[in-house]
Amino acid sequence: MTTLPVPLPAEHIPPGTAAWRTPDARRWLAAAPARWAHPLWALSALTASLVWDVAASPVAPCTSAAPCGTDWPGMGLATVMLLTLYWVWRQPRLALAGLGVTLAAYAAEGGFAAAFGEPSALAFLAAAAFTLTGLVHRLAAAGRQRACATEASGGVAHPLPARAQGFRRGRLSVVLATPLLLAAVFGCWQAGQVAGAYGERAAGATPLSGRVTALGQHEDVDVLTVEAGGRTHRFETAFPEDFPVGSRVDIVVDGDWKALVAEPYDALGWELLAVAGSVSGLAFLANGLAGRTRSKRLRRGPQPVLQVLVREDDADGRTRVFAADDPEGLRPILHFHSLYAFGDEEDEDGPGGADDGTAAPAGLDRVAGILGGEAPPPPLRQAVLFGAPCTGAEVAFVALGDADEPEAAVECSVSGVRPAVPGPLERGPGPLGRKSPRRPWEEIAAGLGPTEEPRAWAADGFSRAVGCGLLLVQGGGIWAGLDEGPSWRWLWLAVVLPWMVTAVATAVGWRVTADRDGLWVTGAWRVRRVPWSAIVSVRHSEDGIRVDRAEDSSVDLSPTGWAWLERRLGREPHALRAAEELRVLLLRPELRPSREAPTGRQGMPVGPLLVALSVLWGAAVLLL
Repeated sequence: MTTLPVPLPAEHIPPGTAAWRTPDARRWLAAAPARWAHPLWALSALTASLVWDVAASPVAPCTSAAPCGTDWPGMGLATVMLLTLYWVWRQPRLALAGLGVTLAAYAAEGGFAAAFGEPSALAFLAAAAFTLTGLVHRLAAAGRQRACATEASGGVAHPLPARAQGFRRGRLSVVLATPLLLAAVFGCWQAGQVAGAYGERAAGATPLSGRVTALGQHEDVDVLTVEAGGRTHRFETAFPEDFPVGSRVDIVVDGDWKALVAEPYDALGWELLAVAGSVSGLAFLANGLAGRTRSKRLRRGPQPVLQVLVREDDADGRTRVFAADDPEGLRPILHFHSLYAFGDEEDEDGPGGADDGTAAPAGLDRVAGILGGEAPPPPLRQAVLFGAPCTGAEVAFVALGDADEPEAAVECSVSGVRPAVPGPLERGPGPLGRKSPRRPWEEIAAGLGPTEEPRAWAADGFSRAVGCGLLLVQGGGIWAGLDEGPSWRWLWLAVVLPWMVTAVATAVGWRVTADRDGLWVTGAWRVRRVPWSAIVSVRHSEDGIRVDRAEDSSVDLSPTGWAWLERRLGREPHALRAAEELRVLLLRPELRPSREAPTGRQGMPVGPLLVALSVLWGAAVLLL
């Protein structure tokens, strides 16, 4: 039975407020950023290319003329780079600025010229261009969404309710940023103290020139032995490759104190503290200032208003917004986190007192539902949405907490609006971005229909791709185990290899055939016959299909793909569909095929073939 949404009294609906209906919601969702512009892709490409370019770039050796001290410009650039990677995900406007600074520094160091001869530099520039394109697209898409929402409102705008005027954003982030930035300042100060102490000590020390006589290790630390001034001196070094045996080095000596001029001091710990504190502190500070700015913009003047339906999700605490003509709440439009606003509230970090004592119980009920998990799902509520929603924007809404509350509550977003469309690693959408539910039996039965010919479900391309991936792992394991001749690794192969061969053979060649009398189940090693009268159930278990039999045994096929990844890529797992259709055939005998499967239609196990290939591969490894 469908529960009607909790209505919002007419006195809480501003005059002229239009309903946000499904056609307008579809246009708003169509204006959302494209899947290729999801920050995951840009972040992955930029991070991988940046790591590759840094690893491939030559490192200048430590010398007396150019000692390896604290690189303040390098620390600053590293901070900007790390912040840019974070802002690509959270703050596209700041990411544009950070990317501009990074590219300017890259050009100053000759990175653009190196791109013509270095693949790593070319890959970094290509990733930067892709990231820049995605950021611009996301900002343009937000503008289109804002225009769609304003058009849907019919140009009607009203100021926020009085209780939302005192709601403040960003204070918690700024508070968290303060100790982190202080830690960064302390790290910089300590690094400067270490450098200054060396400079003072070296100014009064005796300079000597010596010859490297040995390189060794002591307690996992590289030690350099230098003969200078008729004495033997030993120094810990971070770059032993810069000081080959027989080379000349400069040192400074002051009594028992001594140091390499090329590696004068070690302030790496303080430098890491400075960078980590700066990155995390500036990230919190930027989030706080951005939230405060968006919140002020929302309160600055009249905002577009729309009638919608809202529901708080007990699973993640998000508020989901639905079209006004979607009373069943099947098609979410957007979602965000929200908190109740009270008349004297100064910040979202700590709850103030409600001005009439009516909004607080609803908030407590929602928290109890999220933590306890025993409360029933909250009903849909009619609401008025204030603000032109777009990706990353701030909004507010007015709605009743439940049907028993006489007064409306005001809630303000404490996270940016996100469209209810799947990302690259999220489950594929149904209409308007809804997660696809399990198909009803009536729909499956209608799709099957009565037929004479046997039905078959076999490994699809995704399952075979999983099998090929496992086959590569299997081949690499055989190589690693046999390459160095007889060893204990052969015992490991004896244990793991049978399981690997079975998994690969199943993923590549599994097949289930249904005919008049039962199922033919083709696994890695044989084809099994399971009569309908012996089958208790058919179900999809993890990444396999399980056929339970009456004699307390089962016929299992696993793996038949990778259901988790298939869902995140927006597709229905093929093995899940097969299990659902087989279950319908089990429970609806009239839909079963009326003929028996002919010989050869049951498939062929590929396990024996894989054993032969594995033996040949192992022999080749041993012989070569």
